[in-house]
Amino acid sequence: MTVPAPEIIVRKCGGYDEYDACVRLQTEIWGYDASDTVPLREFIVIERIGGQVIGAFDLARSNQHNGDGDSMIGFAMSMPAILHRQIYLHSHMLAVLPAYRNAGIGRKLKIAQREDALARGIPRMEWTFDPLDIKNAYLNIVRLGAVVHSYTPNFYGVFSSRLQAGLPSDRLHAEWLMDSPRVEAALSGKPLSLPPIKETIFVPGAIREWKQSPETFDLAEDALATIRAKFLRAFSRSLSVVGFTKAPSENESHPIESDGVYQLAEWHEP
Repeated sequence: MTVPAPEIIVRKCGGYDEYDACVRLQTEIWGYDASDTVPLREFIVIERIGGQVIGAFDLARSNQHNGDGDSMIGFAMSMPAILHRQIYLHSHMLAVLPAYRNAGIGRKLKIAQREDALARGIPRMEWTFDPLDIKNAYLNIVRLGAVVHSYTPNFYGVFSSRLQAGLPSDRLHAEWLMDSPRVEAALSGKPLSLPPIKETIFVPGAIREWKQSPETFDLAEDALATIRAKFLRAFSRSLSVVGFTKAPSENESHPIESDGVYQLAEWHEP
């Protein structure tokens, strides 16, 4: 389903019904159980202490339901953080209902986060993402201009997300220097200027299906182990992820899935 852009409003959340919608969407999108769900009161506190709770709302749904909370179809949440005496934002969650994906809503939420952060004099944001998630990697690196310098095996432990499917929660750490020339270029839709690529890391598109079936789960585990080892070795050599490409899958049983390739190089922000 593709939603016409004029029907979607992206803005800061406010009020119990909208924060409660953020709680509800965690279960609808990721299948979280109660132990993994961020509760309503935490969204209230995060907004109060200088974080962000930004929602995407479908105006068509708001005409059919009572309350803006019912019209929320996605949200982004970040919290304030400090590193080396510098304040930045850690974007902890970004979620969009499945029916509204591939309509650019995730990118709109990130842009709203950026505009709010820069208006407050905060030029840096970080977040984690699954190295096996090809669509998300493309968004983060190519469409947003983030760079990756580090990788943590099983960052969150094994948790209840249906998307994780029982695999270790390995995560890449995206760094988004929001007022940098690289990010400006990415948000303008310009091709990124990349340094010489020293290494590539391949992610098979079929892994999305492999981890959902007991018959192929071991293929997903083996692929994750290989990808983990390559990233840890590359980052130990001071390489960074600077680019990402997608291509039709080479796996004949999953021809509609895209394979992904991370591009790594020596990187110094201009």
